[in-house]
Amino acid sequence: MNPDTTPTPSTKPSTRMLASILPFADAASAELPLGRLLRLSLFQVSVGMAMVLLSGTLNRVMVVELGTPTWIIAVLIAVPMLVAPFRALIGHKSDRHISALGWRRVPYIWFGTMMQFGGLAIMPFALLLLSREGQFELGLVGAAAAFLLTGMGFHVTQTAGLALATDLAPEDKRPRAVALLYVMLLVGMMLAAFVIGGLLIDFTPTRLVQVIQGAAVLTMALNLVALWKQEARAPERTKPQPGAPSFRQLWSAFVRDGRNARLLTAIGIGAAGFAMQDALLEPYGGEILGLSVGATTALTGAWALGSLLGFMVSGRHLSRGGDPLRIAGIGLVIGINAFLLVLFSAPFNSAIMLYAGATLIGLGLGLFSVGTLIEAMALAKSETAGLALGAWGAVQATCAGAAIAIGGAVRDVIAYFAMSGDPAATIATRATGYTSVYIIEILLLLAGLAAIGPLVGRDRTHSTQSRDNADQPFGLQEFPT
Repeated sequence: MNPDTTPTPSTKPSTRMLASILPFADAASAELPLGRLLRLSLFQVSVGMAMVLLSGTLNRVMVVELGTPTWIIAVLIAVPMLVAPFRALIGHKSDRHISALGWRRVPYIWFGTMMQFGGLAIMPFALLLLSREGQFELGLVGAAAAFLLTGMGFHVTQTAGLALATDLAPEDKRPRAVALLYVMLLVGMMLAAFVIGGLLIDFTPTRLVQVIQGAAVLTMALNLVALWKQEARAPERTKPQPGAPSFRQLWSAFVRDGRNARLLTAIGIGAAGFAMQDALLEPYGGEILGLSVGATTALTGAWALGSLLGFMVSGRHLSRGGDPLRIAGIGLVIGINAFLLVLFSAPFNSAIMLYAGATLIGLGLGLFSVGTLIEAMALAKSETAGLALGAWGAVQATCAGAAIAIGGAVRDVIAYFAMSGDPAATIATRATGYTSVYIIEILLLLAGLAAIGPLVGRDRTHSTQSRDNADQPFGLQEFPT
């Protein structure tokens, strides 16, 4: 799998056209042409598709169409997050991978792809067993295994794939290249949400099986195309390195910095605040507002669109010298208002308010992610890129996964109490369980503001690559993930 010898973007009409349209087209370079970079980004499209299925479409189908308790769905969605704390370790292992073939990232991306395919392949049958009498326990075990395999797959694929992009891009282009990959993740989520939603407008169990297994085949195809001839074989780079620092030593040095620890704390609280509704937003739209499967799946697309807008808006402010952590704080404030819109969409019976709230949740998350990740940008060095990228993913995904599981359990417990006929719950409605979770999320985002506040305006000890080069503007193209 030797690197492509494709010409640089300026030599091909198609790439020249893309360069004139895409705000991050200057991520391309002679070493990593735009066509090759866009092809590599296809693994992010497959990851986005898996995320939409796990946290969007399937939880609504299981709750509304299959009648599965919400807490079970929330736990199933959170199961893949069991792998998330190990993303930093996975990245470190790919940094130091010993291979006779001379590949560091390819083996991890390949096995991650196989896990994604396997999980999606068995998932629809496990879900159907959940709705059959006498087969619930078997279906639950199968669904847990399918969700775990799929989640493990996209965590491994994404961590190693982002590190591969960092390896391939020249040092001054790395943030831009990784920014393009993250935007492609959002594009993949939007496309998957609308396409899957359209296919499931007329829901049947057979159609569900076809859609999920089609996604499994498409995942394999996209990742193979993305990986083909990307990483050059370099046996000397993958030989044992005596005296190299261990993962424990590198991680200890990273968290020993008090500013880094506080930043990670803020990232964790913010991620939990934004993610607790992941397993609830689509069921909320279906159960409380009576929206169809296709209409509720479009909520995930609206969220992804809002996230993309957040990246663009924050990029413009950063290019004008804005404080990254101040932008992150604005994202938290927008998130608070977004959850208020979602909360009040039930009493007003307004689907428009729900869609607006979903879009603003994405916008707030985009701003928050940009601001906090800009602070961590200098951590992605060439030989420890996997560790640095994995550290952010580990904190974010772990806190998000825990919040998803807790959110589902809180919704079910409060809903059971509210509808039990207890005199203390006389003013409760079917929406009470959901709205209680949204109130908790508002409180978490307020706590995130308190955590990030002392860091705003302070002198930063880390500088980004783009700030090191005063001749280059700082915008969306400099954003890493």
